[in-house]
Amino acid sequence: MGKNVNKSKRSRRNFLKYFLGGSFAAFAFSVIYPVVKFLIPPKSSEPIPTSVMAGMVGELKSNSGKIFKFGNKPGILINTPQGELRAFTAICTHLDCTVQYREDFQHIWCACHNGHYNLNGINIAGPPPRPLTQYNVSLKEDQIFVSKVS
Repeated sequence: MGKNVNKSKRSRRNFLKYFLGGSFAAFAFSVIYPVVKFLIPPKSSEPIPTSVMAGMVGELKSNSGKIFKFGNKPGILINTPQGELRAFTAICTHLDCTVQYREDFQHIWCACHNGHYNLNGINIAGPPPRPLTQYNVSLKEDQIFVSKVS
């Protein structure tokens, strides 16, 4: 009879050990899973366009710039002092702030940390580590189209 009591105690102990261990694992999973889902962003379901209409030919005077939407991100269209149209991503390569064209500097400027880019999108001053991504600019009738460089 002594062996059955030990077996009974052992099986109860094993049951409790597995039950508590499983409960702890389920609790840990229920805490860790939402944190991991929060830290890893979901893949974008919105298709990224390859070309957008950024404006009309007459609306951008010489030595000025305009922010336009390129998919879910901003782009910047610039009419240089020489009358040449250029387009770049409008997201600063330092901390993802939106850049703008400064007529007084005659180049692209980021207000967040005083980053400066020339009219070729190359970083020339401040903390930005890389140049801006350049886009192709094409004219169709009186519309200005901007597309990704392939």
